[in-house]
Amino acid sequence: MATRTWAPPTGGPYDLGRTLGVLARGPGDPAYRVDAAGAVWRASRTPEGPGTLRLTHDGQVHAEAWGPGADWLLDRLPTLLGATDDPAGFTPRHRLVHESHRRHPGLRLARTGLVLESLIPSILEQKVTSDEAYRAWRLLLTRHGEPAPGPAPAGMRVMPDPAGWARVPSWEWHRAHVDAKRSATIVRAARVAARLEEAAAMDDARAAARLQAVPGIGPWTTAETLQRANGSPDAVTTGDLHLPKIIGYALTGFRGADDAAMLDLLAPYEGQRHRACRLILLSGVIPPRRGPRFTVPDFSRI
Repeated sequence: MATRTWAPPTGGPYDLGRTLGVLARGPGDPAYRVDAAGAVWRASRTPEGPGTLRLTHDGQVHAEAWGPGADWLLDRLPTLLGATDDPAGFTPRHRLVHESHRRHPGLRLARTGLVLESLIPSILEQKVTSDEAYRAWRLLLTRHGEPAPGPAPAGMRVMPDPAGWARVPSWEWHRAHVDAKRSATIVRAARVAARLEEAAAMDDARAAARLQAVPGIGPWTTAETLQRANGSPDAVTTGDLHLPKIIGYALTGFRGADDAAMLDLLAPYEGQRHRACRLILLSGVIPPRRGPRFTVPDFSRI
């Protein structure tokens, strides 16, 4: 076990749960857990191998790490926790955003520096419900990942390496209800994993171009990846079924906003549009449901 302690540089409030919570892919994510004591556990595949990270917060963040990737995780701990994020540059332009910003002063944008770790679950989330994507992620990690190093909570897994993703057989994708388009995109990404990981050190424009050179990776998947891997404050998600309606309703009361309307509303936050979206979502203001929930297709029978 290796350890490190990090103090948020501002000296102000810091919210570990809100900062890292976006890295969890559903409540049963095998790579992310919050234990009964409130400690956050992450299992990652680093360039040096698998690693497990346990984090607690008492004004300072205390980290313990295990596995071949332990040193890599601890070396980059401040960046993961938002040390390179600059919330001071954000100015709320709407009353709702101002109130959410006031209520969540400890929010920082996490930056994992691990592209595939965010890219693959984002591909799984393309054009399906969150519940279906989370189920696929759980099943694939459970069956094809490896146990998290150290004394991690039971069931925690490290995702497969690129070669492991490429070896997942077709029937296992079907078992996970992942259609051929998404599974083929993941395999293509795994085959050029080294080139994609370089995007973690690029600006948003160059990183987006690198990711979207892979067929099947578009603006939606790119934004979801850059928000987590690069901690991008401006990577706003377009092409989403729900986000424009939520943003439009929260800021104007209009329920039918599309991407164009959402981007117009977010224009005053240029350079910080993702942070503005995070704060709007944290406000809890969403349009009321009017129809039945989407029925999940059973790809295993196709």
